[in-house]
Amino acid sequence: MTAMQKPRILVARAIFPEVIERLAQHFEVEANVHDDIWSPAEFAAHLRDKDGALTTGSERIDAALLAACPRLRIVANMAVGYNNFDLAAMDAGGVQGTNAPGVLTETTADFGFALLLATARRVTEGERYLRAGQWRRWSYDLLAGAEVHGSTLGIIGMGRIGQAIARGGAYGFGMRVIYHNRSRLAPEVEAECKANYVGKEELLRTADHVVLVLPYSPESHHTIGAPELALMKPTATLVNIARGGIVDDAALAEALRTRRIAAAGLDVFEGEPQVHPGLLEVPNVVLTPHIASATLPTRLAMAQLAADNLIAFFAGRGPLTPVNQPRPRSDTNG
Repeated sequence: MTAMQKPRILVARAIFPEVIERLAQHFEVEANVHDDIWSPAEFAAHLRDKDGALTTGSERIDAALLAACPRLRIVANMAVGYNNFDLAAMDAGGVQGTNAPGVLTETTADFGFALLLATARRVTEGERYLRAGQWRRWSYDLLAGAEVHGSTLGIIGMGRIGQAIARGGAYGFGMRVIYHNRSRLAPEVEAECKANYVGKEELLRTADHVVLVLPYSPESHHTIGAPELALMKPTATLVNIARGGIVDDAALAEALRTRRIAAAGLDVFEGEPQVHPGLLEVPNVVLTPHIASATLPTRLAMAQLAADNLIAFFAGRGPLTPVNQPRPRSDTNG
C-alpha cells in the first residue's frame, strides 16, 4: 500500500448509509449493501484483498480465513460479543479485533426487562389466546403469571448490562437482587446495584427470575443445562439475552414441556437463526430474534464505534475498544 493509497475495508453486512459515507472518507470501501448472506468461502473471497473489515458478530474470523486474507490487519465487530473471533488465531496472525461495548448497555438492559416482564406475566401467551378467539369471559386464574415487583432477581454475569438490570430491578421494581459472576464486584458497585453475591447453585435455588448476561466462551457453554434447570423453582422463569450456547436449548425445551420451570424468555439461540424445534412447540416461552440492542440510536452508535475503531487504527492511534493484543503482522500490502 503506497503512502497515497487508502486502506481497503470490507463492510460485511448492510449498515447505516451515513456510516458507509463516513468510512469512504478514509478508506476504499466495499459494502455489502444488499445484505447478502455469504458462505465462509464467499466471505473470504470478498475479504482477500482487504486491510480491514467491519463485521456484525456473525462472520467467523479463524485461522483458515486469516490464511486466505494476508492483507487483513483489523476486524471491528459491530457487537459487544466477539465469540465469532478465534482470538488465538488472530493473535498469532497479527490481526487486531475490536468490539462495541458501552453504547448498548442501557438499551439491552431495557430489553432484558421487557423480556422478563413478558415471560413472567405471560404476555405473548395472552396475545395468542386473544387472537385465536379463545377469550370468552373473565376467570380468577386466567393466564395468571408470576409476580415481578418484590420478587428475587438472580443475575448470572455482572458486567455493564448485568449491573444495569440489577439497578432496574432494585430501584424500579423493589426486587431483591442476587448475582453470580466469575469474580465478585467491588463493595461500592454492589451497594450501587443493591446486589448480593451468591454461589451459582444458591442463585438457581433462590431466584424467582434468572437472567443470563454472561459472555459466551468454551467455559460458559451450557452454563444452564438439565442439572441447573433441576435446581430452579418450578415457579421460576429464565431469561437469556446473552448468547446462544449459554443455555442447552434441548434441555430447556424439555424443562418447559414438563413444567420443570414455569417459563422462559429467549433472545438468543444455539445455531441461530435456527431455533430448536422443541422451543417452538411449547406455549410457555417468549421468543425474539436477537433484538436486545435493536433501537435505531443504539444500532447507529454501535456502527459508529466500529467505524471509530477502524479509523483510529489506520491513523496509527490504536483501536478504542480492543479485545486482543496481537503480535505485529508483517506488511504484505505491497
